[in-house]
Amino acid sequence: MARPIWTGTLSFGLLNIPIKLMTGERRVDLHFRMLDSRNNAPIRYERVNAETGEEVPWKEIVKAFEYDKGSYVVLEEGDIQAASPDHKETVDIDTFVDADAIGPEFYEKPYVLEPGKKAEKGYVLLREVLKRTRKVGIGRVVIRTREYLAAVMPRGDALQLVILRFAQELVDPEEYKLPEGKLDKWKISARELEMAQQLIESMSSEWKPDAYQDDFRERLQKVIEKRIRGKQTVRTPAAEEEGLPENAATNVIDFGELLKRSLEKKGAKPAAKTPARPPAKRAARKGPAKKRGSRSSSAS
Repeated sequence: MARPIWTGTLSFGLLNIPIKLMTGERRVDLHFRMLDSRNNAPIRYERVNAETGEEVPWKEIVKAFEYDKGSYVVLEEGDIQAASPDHKETVDIDTFVDADAIGPEFYEKPYVLEPGKKAEKGYVLLREVLKRTRKVGIGRVVIRTREYLAAVMPRGDALQLVILRFAQELVDPEEYKLPEGKLDKWKISARELEMAQQLIESMSSEWKPDAYQDDFRERLQKVIEKRIRGKQTVRTPAAEEEGLPENAATNVIDFGELLKRSLEKKGAKPAAKTPARPPAKRAARKGPAKKRGSRSSSAS
């Protein structure tokens, strides 16, 4: 079973949902070692002083920023720690935006949020309201030692957390030489446009990601397997799943009250309660009582 990267909470308004941050991708790249072709010995990478040619031990290595050619600012470990965000296992949602407002260039890496113990109600509540409103939650999350911008969005029965790129990390397309102007400037006729559209329509189909495989990796894997002779593999024992923090919420939570208080804090008016039906008189019943509409266990 996959281990969580960390266990903590998903927070928006006054609601805190215990979660586990799970990886959402699987690396299938083949990793190679460099060998000396003369005797097939592995090649080592050594930390060598550029002036003396001597190997430098790890304890003598410091981090520095080169602000000019050959000029550096040496950073102490305390400087880096002071600049690092507080290492808290929390996804703090600051705002909700339309799902279509985020361009594909911002999406970087997916994770899966798994609900913690007795957190299913809050998890489903957020998942379904995001589906209904077509919104995604935008916030910040600390993974290991770095803080990232992230989007929380529904995906089937799951809540996904997708790491987003900051705007400063993206290259403005206007920096490149792009063909400006519309069809007439480039002498594209209506007939050419119609044929191109027909071609695209004839090649269109449903998106089936499983239909696409890494053919290069598969062919290379076959070559590797063909050349293996009597080698053994080593498997590490499966690590036990980490438990939730001791302070994780496990009691029954009044989500309606928390949502009401969160709305009041933001200055919004909570939705009015639907008036309850008066109880039917027992004397008026003849035959078996009608069943009320059952609550749906899941929403599409």
